[in-house]
Amino acid sequence: MRRGVIVVVILISIAMVVSLGGLLVLSAFVSTPPTVPSSATLYLPLRAPFAEVESFDFFSHLTARPATLRLTIESIQKAKVDSRVKALVITPSATGAMWAQLQEVRAAIEDFKKSGKPVTAYLEFGGGQEYYLASAANRIVMMPAGQLDLTGLATYELFFRGTLDKLGVTPDLLHIGDYKTAANTFTEKGFTKAHLEMSQSLNKDWFDEMVRGIAAGRKKSVEEVRKLIDEGPFLAEAAKKAGLIDQLAYEDQLDDEKPIAGTQRLEVSTYLQAPVSLGKYGPGRIALLYATGTIASGSSSFDGTTGLVIGSETFATWLRKVRLDPSVKAVVVRIDSPGGSAIASEVMWREIMLTREKMPVIVSMGDVAASGGYYIAAPAHVIVAEPGTITGSIGVVTGKFVLGGAMEKLGIGTGSVGEGRNAEIYSPFRAFTAPERARIDEMMQATYELFLSRVVEGRKSQRDKIHAVAQGRVWTGHQALERGLVDEIGGLDRAIQIAKEKAKLDVNQLVDMVVYPQKPSLFDIFANPLGTGTSMGLELLLPRHDTRAIESTAKTMSLFRRGESLLLMPNVFVR
Repeated sequence: MRRGVIVVVILISIAMVVSLGGLLVLSAFVSTPPTVPSSATLYLPLRAPFAEVESFDFFSHLTARPATLRLTIESIQKAKVDSRVKALVITPSATGAMWAQLQEVRAAIEDFKKSGKPVTAYLEFGGGQEYYLASAANRIVMMPAGQLDLTGLATYELFFRGTLDKLGVTPDLLHIGDYKTAANTFTEKGFTKAHLEMSQSLNKDWFDEMVRGIAAGRKKSVEEVRKLIDEGPFLAEAAKKAGLIDQLAYEDQLDDEKPIAGTQRLEVSTYLQAPVSLGKYGPGRIALLYATGTIASGSSSFDGTTGLVIGSETFATWLRKVRLDPSVKAVVVRIDSPGGSAIASEVMWREIMLTREKMPVIVSMGDVAASGGYYIAAPAHVIVAEPGTITGSIGVVTGKFVLGGAMEKLGIGTGSVGEGRNAEIYSPFRAFTAPERARIDEMMQATYELFLSRVVEGRKSQRDKIHAVAQGRVWTGHQALERGLVDEIGGLDRAIQIAKEKAKLDVNQLVDMVVYPQKPSLFDIFANPLGTGTSMGLELLLPRHDTRAIESTAKTMSLFRRGESLLLMPNVFVR
């Protein structure tokens, strides 16, 4: 009976997959691109943080998914040159977002305004990040009952040492560099002096960038904006009196007057499917590789604990294909990674070094390109970052969690046997002995020196100069530029432009992009119906901002595996 039920369930599942596949095939043949009204206003929800890579699975075809960062920016670029689009309305939401993506989107809005077309920002509620995006608009409208929570910028970090002590778990973790604070989450009960110094520096730089952006957008002085922030938060009417917003209205009233009156509403989901020419394509192609997620050995994947994983084997395969393609004239690597395995980072570094011998390699940093994420950026000919990018963190951390105390509390006995002096060096039931600790420290120091040498070689610098800005310290993109760790401030489009220049392609023409990970075939979707979209499926069940801190902590904890040195940045949570 039970076996029969299982068979029926399997058959039903197969039938559902085949039916879904049939629908996908049918839609591919019968669907026609939507038409754009001759006089339209594009409504663009800005739901940050944005996914860097599009998910490919059955569910992505059946449910509405937020647009990726790239698609969001492309929709703004298309609307700029599309004569049918007369205006743009943005509705920002940025819960849990970092700063680099926001800066990239804001730059695209500023560029759109050069067309002479107006931008309206509509807010029901706005914090500092939402308002930072809205301030790029020509006009800011807020719901009459809305609230502008413009109060400054705070970052938070969690420390679990007290919890681990109560559980009887000892974090026996080692690090190279006073600022290499990834382990502090577990080894400390609060900020160390170096950790606090670094966090204050990052927070101040992000805050200064936010103030400068708001001041420029609202045509106020930096001092005026700082004073207004100190007076926040504001109810909608008070925000209007302070000159922070321009009008009180509901969203359905936006088209009651110019510049939106007389135009038709155009949703971005529709617009993205409409054919719009951005210009003429020139010869040659550029490969765009997304290095997104925690760096690990093996294949790229989505891990239930660590989230997106960029596998060194997958990344190496992409670059080998690129080197064999004569039509590819340059490579842009888009990095959004806090690092991970030192071994996997070295494998990826080697493949980039081999590639740069054949063609220009440009790195575009997203929200995070730190520790192992910076390791793989170092060999690029040019590194481009946003002012708010988190980068650097040149240091090493490793160790283990000792569970002996927890076992004792639970009444669980433990025992072990081993042959070899250091056979039990990674025993989960006891701390490192002094000789074991010395041996591990020696290996970590070697990893750190290798990391330094990779950066020295890539940046054409000296060891002492790089060491002075390394030691695990995290920098913003703006700070990294001042210290020679990046070359330019900008987003992915700027990196692509530099790649065209380096490859001697026509910078005034568009270039065909070969994107990795590549869009899967129908057969691939059948073979792996959940695809890379599992993370998106989880986000449909759990609000990202509610789970981010715990997820990030669990991610870090799971990376401390037997004997492996980690190039990993600390956790930072921005309000």
